[in-house]
Amino acid sequence: MAPELPLDPTQFQAILVALGIGLMLGLERERQPAPRAGLRTFGLVGLLGALAGLLGERFDSLWPFLVSLTLIGVMIIAAYLQNPDPQDAGTTSVAALLLCHVLGFMVWEGQVRLSIMIAVGVTALLYFKTTLRGWATRLTARDWNSILQFSVISLVILPVLPNHNFGPFDALNPYQVWLMVVLISGVSLAGYAALQLVGGRYGAPLVGLFGGLVSSTATTLVFARDGRKRTEFAPIAALVIVIANLVMLVRVAVVCAVLAPDLLLQVVIIAGPGLGLGLLALALQWKTLMTHDGTPVPDTKNPTELRAALTFGAIYAAVLLGAAWLSDVAGSKGLYLIALVSGLTDVDAITLSSLRLFSLDRLDAVPTVTAIGLAMIANLAFKTTLAVSVGGRSVAKRVLAAMVAVGLGLGGGLVWMSLGGAGLTGS
Repeated sequence: MAPELPLDPTQFQAILVALGIGLMLGLERERQPAPRAGLRTFGLVGLLGALAGLLGERFDSLWPFLVSLTLIGVMIIAAYLQNPDPQDAGTTSVAALLLCHVLGFMVWEGQVRLSIMIAVGVTALLYFKTTLRGWATRLTARDWNSILQFSVISLVILPVLPNHNFGPFDALNPYQVWLMVVLISGVSLAGYAALQLVGGRYGAPLVGLFGGLVSSTATTLVFARDGRKRTEFAPIAALVIVIANLVMLVRVAVVCAVLAPDLLLQVVIIAGPGLGLGLLALALQWKTLMTHDGTPVPDTKNPTELRAALTFGAIYAAVLLGAAWLSDVAGSKGLYLIALVSGLTDVDAITLSSLRLFSLDRLDAVPTVTAIGLAMIANLAFKTTLAVSVGGRSVAKRVLAAMVAVGLGLGGGLVWMSLGGAGLTGS
């Protein structure tokens, strides 16, 4: 007779977690009119998964798990065949029950946190069945085409590109350049989806917020194009562009707070006035938008804007080459010039590199913050030009005043910081 296994508190906890996962999934299934598997069944199946893990560990074999998984599948399918329900084919419950068993086994194998995360996600999918079905039925052939396009460029092409520098001055990174294409297409697709689901009035602030977190440049390009195509959409496009660029200022300050908290005060001195004036302009722009009841969402032929994304990716690569050439010619003395050029398309690159040099004591506080401020001003100027030239008059007259106000605030903050730099930095 085999010796009795000692009681391990970790194993006891795993059994309870597996049982809890089953009860959570079963509780959702109890919402069905006549569930073949409900609260008790799912709880027992989750527990069985953990016990299969225990037996498999004891006998050093996967057979207890495979046999129990097969038996569960056969029994639940037999239950549906014996009493078929025309309103419920049972496929979802079968899949959920089998997944519950697998999650119980994963818990025993030590993947507790991952199992709980998956269980919560599965419960949400089961609960929001009606909502998800409604979204799916509203998708058109154009929507599916855009989703598949974005899936190819982000999940197929991007992972296989080399993440190394090539070309003149080692300035071109295929992965980073294509990532800009993915970001632009992703912002466009996400903005399209948010505006379709939420509507123009409340979807625009959401798109501007997340667009600014991902790429304010991409957001500016995409919505400037949309605003030019339909002048009645210009108020929404302008609001998104302004919000995205204000979020860029906050994002830079957050990065500085994390990587170099000693410089946060100086960065706030530069970004604060621009953010304040921008919020004031945003409030006025918001009031203007609120007077446009029923503003339609843009009607685009391809929500991923793949052609525009590819064009901007090529421009981005060209700017990278120009910044690398300037760096080679000017050297360390051309830091501010490099910040102005590289900041045209990407504030994060010069921000991270400058903060890294500061943390290594290779760059003083004032030059570091000045470079970051110049990059923000250059980036804002580039996006203002982009919004005006691409968006046309309908977008320009709504964006220009707000963007100029932000730029003046940044410039004033930079001058103020530079004049009081010694006293502020203590260096």
